[in-house]
Amino acid sequence: MPAPSLRFQPIITGASAGLGVEFARQLAPRSTRMLLVARRAEFLTVVAADLQAQWPDLDVVICPADVATEAGRVAISSSLERHQFAPNLLINNAGLGDYGSFETASAERIQQQIDVNITGLVMLTHRLLPQLKAQRPSGILNVSSLAGTIPLPEMAIYAATKAFVTSFTEALRIELLDQGVTVSAVCPGPTPTTFSAVAQRTGGQDTNRSGQTFLRMPNDAVVAQGLAALEHQQATIYPGWGPTIASQFFRLIPRWLMRRLLTRRLHKDRAAHPSPPKSP
Repeated sequence: MPAPSLRFQPIITGASAGLGVEFARQLAPRSTRMLLVARRAEFLTVVAADLQAQWPDLDVVICPADVATEAGRVAISSSLERHQFAPNLLINNAGLGDYGSFETASAERIQQQIDVNITGLVMLTHRLLPQLKAQRPSGILNVSSLAGTIPLPEMAIYAATKAFVTSFTEALRIELLDQGVTVSAVCPGPTPTTFSAVAQRTGGQDTNRSGQTFLRMPNDAVVAQGLAALEHQQATIYPGWGPTIASQFFRLIPRWLMRRLLTRRLHKDRAAHPSPPKSP
């Protein structure tokens, strides 16, 4: 991972909103160039303009692309080549969720979560790893989730994909440990981003985050702790005391008790709220 005295040239996915924008803001004073990736060009343009207004010497390149598709990943590589961009930091931030039961989820939404959270992250990392190794010391920071520590009913696919991300991060970290590329995962609890609005189905209830204030962390704190973990070569960070304690509790609790608690929670949520409709 580049030392604090060195300058970054980061690639940030999911950079049009939420944590992606915050990563860009916190890295801007320490970067010479950055490549912002998201599907929505109009939002990227606004983010880039805001960054360059505050840091006029920063070269911000935008790349409208969908990391979930091969065409999108090719577009990112092409943008790097066209702009002669040599990245030394990859922030895999793009992610997608869906609130509601697996049974009522649309097949399209299920596939989208897998394509974005797993396939996009893995295949983009694989594509860019040679370039990151060429700029050693370099780093990869994967945005996972506290949800990845438990089998979470009514967010089953999301939680499972984030469990994959955390496990993948740990394995890749070991593989690259002596090759000058630091790999870390930041696993926040609920954060005030657009994630919840996107994950919530039309007419559905957000039953997965209510009453979880002790797990919440503001975006700036999540990003600051994630970047600090990478720079200090930590494998995994759960930002805030709430997620830190929860992650340890989930790791130590017997699985039979975990299942009982999650079953009770699910029944309580379903009694309080009607089942969310089928996802669009």
